[in-house]
Amino acid sequence: MISIQGKGVSTGVAIGPLYYYQRAKSTIRRYEVQDAEAEWARFKDAQAKAVEQLGVLAEKAREEAGEEAASLFETHQMMAEDMDYEEAIENLVKEDKLNAEAAVTDIAAQFADMFANMDDPYFQARAADVKDVSGRIVGILTGVVQGGIDSPVPVILAADDLAPSETVQLDKSRILGFVTEGGSGSSHTAILARTMGIPAIIGVGDQLKPEYEGREVIVDGSTGSVIVDADEETRARLMAKREEQLKHQRMLEQLKGQPNVTKDGQSIKVFCNIGNPEDVAAVLSNDGGGIGLFRSEFLYLNCEDYPSEEDQFEAYKKVLSDMDGREVVIRTLDIGADKQIDYFDLPKEENPALGNRALRICLNRPEIFKTQLRALYRASAFGRLGIMFPMVTSVWEVKEARKMCELVKQELTQEGIPFSDDVELGIMIETPAAAIMSDRLAKEVDFFSCGTNDLTQYTLACDRQNNDLGRFYNPHHPAVLRLLKMAADNAHKNGIWIGICGELGADLELTETFLSIGIDELSVSPRSVLPLRKKIRETDTGAVRDRLIADLMNDTPTI
Repeated sequence: MISIQGKGVSTGVAIGPLYYYQRAKSTIRRYEVQDAEAEWARFKDAQAKAVEQLGVLAEKAREEAGEEAASLFETHQMMAEDMDYEEAIENLVKEDKLNAEAAVTDIAAQFADMFANMDDPYFQARAADVKDVSGRIVGILTGVVQGGIDSPVPVILAADDLAPSETVQLDKSRILGFVTEGGSGSSHTAILARTMGIPAIIGVGDQLKPEYEGREVIVDGSTGSVIVDADEETRARLMAKREEQLKHQRMLEQLKGQPNVTKDGQSIKVFCNIGNPEDVAAVLSNDGGGIGLFRSEFLYLNCEDYPSEEDQFEAYKKVLSDMDGREVVIRTLDIGADKQIDYFDLPKEENPALGNRALRICLNRPEIFKTQLRALYRASAFGRLGIMFPMVTSVWEVKEARKMCELVKQELTQEGIPFSDDVELGIMIETPAAAIMSDRLAKEVDFFSCGTNDLTQYTLACDRQNNDLGRFYNPHHPAVLRLLKMAADNAHKNGIWIGICGELGADLELTETFLSIGIDELSVSPRSVLPLRKKIRETDTGAVRDRLIADLMNDTPTI
């Protein structure tokens, strides 16, 4: 038996074979082949496998999202077998004797440039399609699996760490738990694990060896323990713990349909954070009251080029329709810092967390912002939508964003495209500047939502991605809590509501504090809804409010 210790960032016990994430190679080898006919046959085999994979995806999309979603994969099937595309690759392989993966890469670049330079927006959008199709074929040729997992059974997924663009493409049905060498509690791997309700352990360093792959592993997300080839006693103990957790979950199921009301009658909304339209099922099955944060940047991370207005509209429409009238708050594009996207061509920055990110990119590149807002307002006709702007520090930024919203609404009206007149506009309070200016910012918006991960980072000058900082990154720090109270007070003075959509919202040690300072909504991972509801219903805020607020505002708070 081998014991490995890391840091648990998503609770639960899981057991399964260890599997290392297969990352695509960033560079493609180029070489002259000796047998061009054999190399051509190798391409044709990969092409056939790609077409077969796309057919499976089309059927899955048809079942889950309808004909329009399926048509994308069917279009990719046709593109993979396009005669001009195939002939161009054949010429490079047979005449220039170039290896197949290099030939596909070269032709993909040529065709993508050709489409991108066309005047018709429809053909411009095909540039991303040809890159996607070609990437699939190259992946088959090089042995890299789409989605990083090639296993007939679900696995405990191991990696050095996973970038946001990698997590969004994972086949989540094959994952029982995560173990990473690096990472942090607010990394996207940790957030994904909490959304999925599966255990995750970070920071195991070099304790995880390649030779462990395929061996049985038990992970305990509450203790950060990873056990390889557990002995009978340890296995029995952890399986008993797992059964106890499942029993507790079944008890929580009885809270479905119950109100989020404290013993003294204070009500609070409990919503959910999601990263893609497929997560709505988890929101509904866990009885979330709405969606307090839809991270729209994952639509961009899952593409090789800018997602079109139509693609975004369909995604937003699906979420709003599936939520059937419940509130949905969609955050506008939030990339930069730890979320980098190659096709944005963002310059390298010495300190990207303080650089060109989120709303700053949208205001500097209005064509991207406008496309997203058009999609959002079009989708608003299908549900109850709130739009939220991230990384705000000044009133002028909000006014500029609102101007773009008004422009988009005017254009849609002129074009006869329906949209809702009742879309709420809000901002994230995730910088100290926004909290300090919240009295003025509250006059410009309909709601606040506090991003506590970044608010903690910026308030404490502590990199949220640096796991080595440990105790220095403290979301319970009184400075963070005082800023939250300041924002809550200013929100209510100006007649708007305030929520928390950061990971802190699910911290049961702070539920009483959040209720006491007047937070109106907590948005958490779907699996956190029922435990949070239980805590709320057990709380008597009236009995502790004055003491908690006094402690918070003292020089030596007990919180």
